Amino acid sequence: MRKDYNTVKGFGEREIVISKSRFIGYVNRAETEEEALLFIESIKKKHPSATHNCSCYMVGEHDQIQKANDDGEPSGTAGVPMLEVLKKQGLKDTVVVVTRYFGGIKLGGGGLIRAYGKATTEGIDAAKVVERKLHHVMKISIDYTWLGKVENEVRNSNYSLAEIQYAEGVDVLVEVLKDEEEAFTNWVTELTNGQSTITCIDKKFIEFIVE
Repeated sequence: MRKDYNTVKGFGEREIVISKSRFIGYVNRAETEEEALLFIESIKKKHPSATHNCSCYMVGEHDQIQKANDDGEPSGTAGVPMLEVLKKQGLKDTVVVVTRYFGGIKLGGGGLIRAYGKATTEGIDAAKVVERKLHHVMKISIDYTWLGKVENEVRNSNYSLAEIQYAEGVDVLVEVLKDEEEAFTNWVTELTNGQSTITCIDKKFIEFIVE
């Protein structure tokens, strides 16, 4: 399973105007190449009369799928600079489309690189960056007599209480950062005087907005 990583929360859109040309940056999460291609196609259908719909995406745990498309702009002035923004910000599983409506003033190679880079950055800002941190879902199995104390201590700790399941005994599900399972287990064991059973039942990513 992959380690903690940054990506975008979801869809984002933002428009900027440079020398009368409109640049609209669209950003979304894409966990497969197919998702990225579908998103790009959806934006192209939304702007069939645009001068250009340039795109890029970076997909995979090790960024193994990287594509950039200039869509008619001079080679290397749109898709690649957009992709470089993703790399610089360390964003995985992200797709970007920058739609341009030409305003009549040529920007030159350097101007285009800056414009597409800025439109990408603005789109990412609108989409919001999140850090996905791997957590282990730990199950604390206890008698009812321990529930009040355990629930109260967990709620007042840095751990996240996910769920309480009631049966003959009680199972308290807690989300714990990876690498903190041992410390958590020791803490709960001491808290319950050893009268609890603690097991890892699942792994999941939890997202935190990056300011």
